[in-house]
Amino acid sequence: MSSGRVAFVSGASRGIGAATASALAATGHRVAVGYASQRDAAEKVVAGIEETGGEAVAVEIDVRDPQSVDIAFSAVEGRWGAKAEIVVANAGINRDGLLLRMTDEQWSEVLRTNLDGAFHVVRRATPAMVRARFGRIVTVASVAGSMGSAGQANYAAAKAGLVGFTRSLARELAARNITANVVEPGPIATDMTAALADAHRQELAASVPLGRLGTADEVAAVIAFLCSDAAGYVTGAIVPVDGGLSMGR
Repeated sequence: MSSGRVAFVSGASRGIGAATASALAATGHRVAVGYASQRDAAEKVVAGIEETGGEAVAVEIDVRDPQSVDIAFSAVEGRWGAKAEIVVANAGINRDGLLLRMTDEQWSEVLRTNLDGAFHVVRRATPAMVRARFGRIVTVASVAGSMGSAGQANYAAAKAGLVGFTRSLARELAARNITANVVEPGPIATDMTAALADAHRQELAASVPLGRLGTADEVAAVIAFLCSDAAGYVTGAIVPVDGGLSMGR
């Protein structure tokens, strides 16, 4: 049975974030659909949730900016009179380039969004979880953080950082019945992979033991489980959703 809690999903206007928002709403949670710039897309996610009887709101948030994060969470609290007890830190970008050509801006922009952003979001949410003695935190990393990825040193470093960050939270917050877990998607059919050349996309699919790209819904299903009451004894875990790509590491 759903607990009907408030969930906040960053980077939820498309892809894995949008699928996660819908999955959490389907279990009865009220969902804040965080977006950086694509308001229309976020509103479309909200409309889809409402059409199926769920409750959601689109919230603008710049995860790089602690003040913007605070404003976004305060808006959700004001709307529903309740604080978020489920947080999915999904917001992320890529600015790919080989190391010898990577600029300081490419490096810092990805780290600020993908790693600092998760820190800002989770830090804002945690005090309420501690008081409630309940919380579910999921960070969305990538197999690139564990396996490396040529041309993505910045992205892989940020995603690897999420693992150490999240596992530290799992240790710090366990006594308060707050779990913190990492989901590591492999190649997933999203806007990011759609932008790749057909040959590269086929090469990615061929590298996966299951022989295909995953879907955002498949990742969202795992995240939704980790956010559920049933996952209360799962914390500090790294859960790959990668078709077997990373097995053996």
